[in-house]
Amino acid sequence: MNIGALQASWRAVVGVGDEAIQYFYSHLFLSHPEVRSMFPVSMAQQRDRFFAALGHIVTNVESLASDPSYVEFLGRDHRRFDGVAEHDPAAGASLLATLEHFLGDAFTPELRADWTAAYQAVADIMIAAAAEAEKTSPPWWEGRVEAINRHSFDITKVLVRTDQPYPYRPGQSMAVEFPQRPRTWRFYTPANAPRGDDTLEIHIETVPGGQVSGAVARSLRPGDHIRLGAPVGNRLTVDPDTTGDLLMIAGGTGLAPLRAVVESIDEYWGTSGGAPNVYLFHGARYRANLYDHDYLSHLGSRPWFTYIPVVSDDPSFPGERGYVGTVAAEKYWWEGYTALVCGSPAMVDHAVGELTRVGMTPEAIRYEEQLPGHETDPTKPLEVHP
Repeated sequence: MNIGALQASWRAVVGVGDEAIQYFYSHLFLSHPEVRSMFPVSMAQQRDRFFAALGHIVTNVESLASDPSYVEFLGRDHRRFDGVAEHDPAAGASLLATLEHFLGDAFTPELRADWTAAYQAVADIMIAAAAEAEKTSPPWWEGRVEAINRHSFDITKVLVRTDQPYPYRPGQSMAVEFPQRPRTWRFYTPANAPRGDDTLEIHIETVPGGQVSGAVARSLRPGDHIRLGAPVGNRLTVDPDTTGDLLMIAGGTGLAPLRAVVESIDEYWGTSGGAPNVYLFHGARYRANLYDHDYLSHLGSRPWFTYIPVVSDDPSFPGERGYVGTVAAEKYWWEGYTALVCGSPAMVDHAVGELTRVGMTPEAIRYEEQLPGHETDPTKPLEVHP
């Protein structure tokens, strides 16, 4: 397999831009109309995800055999779309048709054979991972909305009770499908440690122009049923029994996974009497969006926990003001600490840069890569604000 040729041909097709993406999905839906029902009505944010995932795979194809974890994740995750093995051949055929259309004579028989072999290798890994996951877990969990707390114009808290225990670790995320937007999945993070009553809390921040968050804020009601995909991610999870001291930096509803971790540490402290030192900085643009301020302030009575709210755009706020990453980086000397960072992509990038600037090593800074179901405001450039 000529890996260099694969990567070069992929760069050429990606360089075409949206036209290539449109061609792929048009070919897929015309040749296999039965797969259209797997996708949301609006394809505005969905249509580039196949290309984004494939681009990641092609870029790292040399390490696929030794580290198939990303492709295995895709296989397990795609179970919530009602099928992996049945639909992979259709996607593969449309991919080859797209490559042939845009590469023309450069799509030689040798290159076609390499692409066919590469795609089949990826499909085999996905199918095997999906089949293995099928032995131990459902493709999704059903949840019932128990209560809704619209904390502010921007922030909504949703209490969900699952129909069976949901086996996540504090700090993990899951894809969620709301009835207001069927087949449109978005990634959220439980904001609490697992509970015996099978309830979990989801924090949703309204994104201007977002397809899901606005509809949920306006229309979600107690009694509505939602679907939850399998839990994913491990960069923000910790073991309270073995972790060292922690610096947590959250922007907006990026607080959710860190709040779940703090709750699990509090439970551990209550039973064992031990806990790491934890500093949590929560950043928001306005005071009203410090939506868990009372709970975190109360938790500040614990000897191991320090909560520092930070507001960037309200000059009347009496506490820390500025970008949360800058405030946290410059507050103390963090030698020996592990940093957990969560928020918008721009906020995470800024916070990581600030921590690195003051001497924290990259190995000590943990954050999740943005999952392909988060919403961003399509009308605005990414900003640094928390």
